[in-house]
Amino acid sequence: MKTLTQTDTQLFHWLFGLTAKRDCRLVIWMSRTGDGHLYLILGLLLWIFEAEHGALFIYSALLAYSLELPVYLILKKFLRRQRPCDLLQNFNAHITPSDKFSLPSGHTAAAFLMASLIASFYPSMMILVYCWASIIGLSRVLLGVHYPSDIIAGAALGLSMSYFSLSLL
Repeated sequence: MKTLTQTDTQLFHWLFGLTAKRDCRLVIWMSRTGDGHLYLILGLLLWIFEAEHGALFIYSALLAYSLELPVYLILKKFLRRQRPCDLLQNFNAHITPSDKFSLPSGHTAAAFLMASLIASFYPSMMILVYCWASIIGLSRVLLGVHYPSDIIAGAALGLSMSYFSLSLL
């Protein structure tokens, strides 16, 4: 476990080093696409304008997020992993995180959940949406608020909740 933590921290430092002392407006913007507003707008647009899958898509998304959010909150409170910006000395993140703990990444969980749903209903969008979700996850490390393993855990959470919700409908 110690080797995994060391590798995670080293990878974090290397990735964060790519943005240290740089203008991060594009990275911040990419991260903000995972704040949730886009998911709501997309779901409503599909529900209103996409007759074939729109309603089922929004029902699936509502179910998936209603399952994902409590699991995410329980994991955060149970695992209580400090964020790199709170744990590492002489370190400043590019943004202020919205909560105290880092594992799992909520932005990444939500992005992979949405990407998985979109890919399930609209397979031609698969590469685009998974790249977008990956960029959101990477942005959280580049901004200094998550370790790489937080991103992996978030992606796993989002994908599992998406698959589970789709299996119920």
